[in-house]
Amino acid sequence: MNKNFGKYAAATVIYVSFAIYLYQPYFKNFNKFQYLIILNACLASLGCFLLSQRWVSVFAGSFFAGAIYGFGPFMLGLNKFHPAAGFLAASIPWLFYPATFGPKYKWRWLSWPFSTLPFLAIPLFFKVATYFRLFAIPLQTRLSLIDLVGLFVPIVKAKQNTALIGFYHVPLAALVVGFSMLVAARRFGVMIILILGIILAFCNPLFNTSPIIWIVIPTLVCSILIGEGIQGLILAGPADKKLLLIAAIMMGALSLITLLLATKYSNTFASLGAEYAKLFTETAKIYTLGAITVAILYFIARAGLRLRWLRLILLCSTVAIYIFLCTRFIVDRIF
Repeated sequence: MNKNFGKYAAATVIYVSFAIYLYQPYFKNFNKFQYLIILNACLASLGCFLLSQRWVSVFAGSFFAGAIYGFGPFMLGLNKFHPAAGFLAASIPWLFYPATFGPKYKWRWLSWPFSTLPFLAIPLFFKVATYFRLFAIPLQTRLSLIDLVGLFVPIVKAKQNTALIGFYHVPLAALVVGFSMLVAARRFGVMIILILGIILAFCNPLFNTSPIIWIVIPTLVCSILIGEGIQGLILAGPADKKLLLIAAIMMGALSLITLLLATKYSNTFASLGAEYAKLFTETAKIYTLGAITVAILYFIARAGLRLRWLRLILLCSTVAIYIFLCTRFIVDRIF
């Protein structure tokens, strides 16, 4: 119990400290509602951190799951709207608690109705917000297919000041691993929640609810899958080498694609193109580092070596550095 409390306390302190670091340069321009942004980031991160422990036993996996949800592109992008929108997103992990940790044994069937709580809370929030004339997010704000590019180049989409989704760059390798674990475990309930959230995000407004807010549910699910993937990368053995190789190849392919896009923008467009070319080049560097990191993990697993300490250092330092750099870039674009 004391050990777990220490982990919770450590995660909380880091989340709070990082939130203050990110937004402190803009405190002087904040109104009284915008200070809620700090609370939103911390509640979202800690909620996802605790929720992920239902499936993730390695601290680093749960910690980065929380960080990617609470400080990911989508959560940061909500800062363009009223802080109440971010508070809604921050509450979603906590609303999944009754379904995840509540009913057991013969009462397990209750997890299904409990799973609807976040889906009910979102339209209820918009109804209450409308009653108080608090228009947290414009009703017609929705995702388009072009916004999906943000999954792979979030800093480029941040430069364009469009809808932000994604999980940064290096964690995409962990997402591949985590998603394969989801499919292998046949967790159909989680799959349904993931797919339903994606569908609602692309639909026309339902129940006077802005469609874009529904993407918060797939974002939460994928953040936890990234936490599972990080755990899988840390604990991977020889039997997992094929999956690691696929993840490394994917990162290498994304590096090549973004480098080609950088060349295209540099040669085709004028000064604006040069700015985007630089962003694509930096993205290619990130993917290259990610490919190298996962490739090293592949060779460690292939050789049947444990070297857990080395895996932790390689993976956690790479993920942490680029969360740190990308969040700073996105926040500076928003404020």
